Amino acid sequence: MSTPPARSARVQVQVPFHDLDPAGIVWHGHYAKYFELARCALLESFDYNYPQMAASGYSWPVIDLRVRYVRPALFAQLLNVSATLLEWQYRLRIRYRITDAASGECMTQGETVQVAVDLETRQMCLPAPAVLLEKLGLAT
Repeated sequence: MSTPPARSARVQVQVPFHDLDPAGIVWHGHYAKYFELARCALLESFDYNYPQMAASGYSWPVIDLRVRYVRPALFAQLLNVSATLLEWQYRLRIRYRITDAASGECMTQGETVQVAVDLETRQMCLPAPAVLLEKLGLAT
């Protein structure tokens, strides 16, 4: 299978007060939300965000989430959140990196894995549906 052009997207997030825990740092569960913002920007870059997925007859649930916390994020801190597509043949594997916007210092890293599920049959699809390859410009 041919390799798609590099697919990455980046968003900026300014940490809101309501994302803090009692210790005054971002509660660990909110990092998944930050990943989601970058993931949507990535999917939008090849016109296959969640509405397009549903219109094509598939959902793509996250089946695995991994997070490595390096440094805590603080209130009002400006973060760059990047998402990079690593795999697409059988699943979507996306790597995330959160950095401090001012210093470039790594704050958090992670990955998600998503699989295609046929909306009609509720069955997982292996390999990934042809529509994904079409959106990535890899259709044969």
